[in-house]
Amino acid sequence: MEHQQQQQQEVRRKRNGVLQVQDGSEIRALVESKEAFTRFVDDRFRKLDADGDGRLSVKELQPAVADIGAAIGLPARGSSPQADHIYAEVLNEFTHGKQDSVSKPEFQRVLSDILLGMADGLKRDPIVILRINGEDLNEFVESPRYEPEAMAIFSQVGSANNATLHQCLLAALGQLTVDHGMPPASDSWVMENVVEPVLQELSANQLDQPVSQEVFFQEFRKFLGIIALRLQQHPVIVAHTENTFDGSGIRRLLSNKFEFDKLLDSVWRDVPKEQKDKTSKEYLRIALDRIADLASLPPFGAVDQMDAVVNEAFKMAKADDLKAVDEAEFKKLLTEILGAIMLQLDGNPIAVSTNTVVHEPMSTTSTLLSPTPLSPMVSSPSE
Repeated sequence: MEHQQQQQQEVRRKRNGVLQVQDGSEIRALVESKEAFTRFVDDRFRKLDADGDGRLSVKELQPAVADIGAAIGLPARGSSPQADHIYAEVLNEFTHGKQDSVSKPEFQRVLSDILLGMADGLKRDPIVILRINGEDLNEFVESPRYEPEAMAIFSQVGSANNATLHQCLLAALGQLTVDHGMPPASDSWVMENVVEPVLQELSANQLDQPVSQEVFFQEFRKFLGIIALRLQQHPVIVAHTENTFDGSGIRRLLSNKFEFDKLLDSVWRDVPKEQKDKTSKEYLRIALDRIADLASLPPFGAVDQMDAVVNEAFKMAKADDLKAVDEAEFKKLLTEILGAIMLQLDGNPIAVSTNTVVHEPMSTTSTLLSPTPLSPMVSSPSE
């Protein structure tokens, strides 16, 4: 956690282009202001209540559930069975798994809990909104960093036989991050409005020729210089986060046995039960996601590297066979899964940087659950 805070502070110290830091304070202020939150809920409820009957049916709740999923970084519904379980669990929060519709007070209560959870997550891992305008990229090109980093990049991207300058430049650009002053080149808007116009300024004949290391050094520097000029004319807004998952959150959670046992009791109460007070092991994934924030873990589906760690933990605990288990076995398996994740992360922490171009006006508290980049998906793992 200290490492994450240091990273965020370094980002803020380093960049003159920080527009704002989304740290959850606005969300919390909204929820804690009774009058403002009531107006917010009234507005959302009215928009969702298509038939105007004063209650939200399961169908009418779906857009809110989808927006919440997008806000916490889940892939779209239907793209991942595990994510779909989480969407189902969010819907279950509203309906308690029994009702076919919810009243406005019920909607407000659950929405309050969800938003406060999101605020806590943003407090731990703020989203820094950056204005990338070419200054940092120019600084990189002119700095002593350029030559060794360009050499390392060429050793990766120029190894293919007869790789052309065009191919090398594009591949090399994909290696740069906001730390170099480059917005994500994988974004279609950046490619169409920044990268491609710059390529058109270079010699088409030279772009199609195989490239040596010396030529690459010169042309890549020239290429980045023109991109920096382009960014001065067309600055790009990027939502940036940095996270390191090292298992420390799980260790803190497990170290307080009294609080952890209370948490397990709460999770067990909320999972659907079958005959004789048993539940399917499939609900272990939902239970893990319910406590992810407390364990300093991302939601399943948001970070590929973490998904692999979680899947390995389930495999180690033999928790994926969908058999029914009783309360004691369910709690035991969930504890073993957390322990297995912690051990993997302790030996090999996962550092992830997310850089998402903001194409919409920056989200405010009045549009928190709109599909805007409140919590960007992972786009570029940091080394």
